[in-house]
Amino acid sequence: MDRRIQKSRQAIIDAFMRLMSEKEFESITINQIAEEANVNRGTVYLHFKDKYDLRDQHLEAQINQLLHNCMSEDNMVHLPSKTTLLRTFEYLEQHASFYSLMLTSKGNTVFRNQVETMLRQKLTEHLDSINLDGKLNRDITVQFLISAAVGVLEWWIIRSMPYPASVMVEQFWNLLNQGIEGHQHGAISD
Repeated sequence: MDRRIQKSRQAIIDAFMRLMSEKEFESITINQIAEEANVNRGTVYLHFKDKYDLRDQHLEAQINQLLHNCMSEDNMVHLPSKTTLLRTFEYLEQHASFYSLMLTSKGNTVFRNQVETMLRQKLTEHLDSINLDGKLNRDITVQFLISAAVGVLEWWIIRSMPYPASVMVEQFWNLLNQGIEGHQHGAISD
């Protein structure tokens, strides 16, 4: 991509994020984004259909970046290892301002929904690959684990990460193992 085009696109994204930190998503306009980015309105439309497309593309890029930086290729199908979880929490720490903004923006459930969708796919694939206790319904188990994982991440990020990533991973890992250990043949391995 041409450097000028890339620079304009980044200026638009940066302007959008600054505006998101100041006001509700629904009240942000393309004109405000263009003005904040110091580009004309047409330039915004060259890159994005509308503010929803801008938000969705940026969220998707951030989630893909998170996956790329934190997940190894062999962990893309199975649940992550403890090491991968630590890399993920550390990545979230390094990019706290973005994730905090996405989780605290009123009415902006898109980010949370995208994370839940990603986790749902991974957990479903994992539970299909293990010998889950017949007493447990796969769909209910997936929803329970997603709610727990997203809830813990959300709590940690919104509260300005009161515990280090290493403590969060250790606690999360222990809780996850306790929850699944009794319901499958063999606990999750490190």
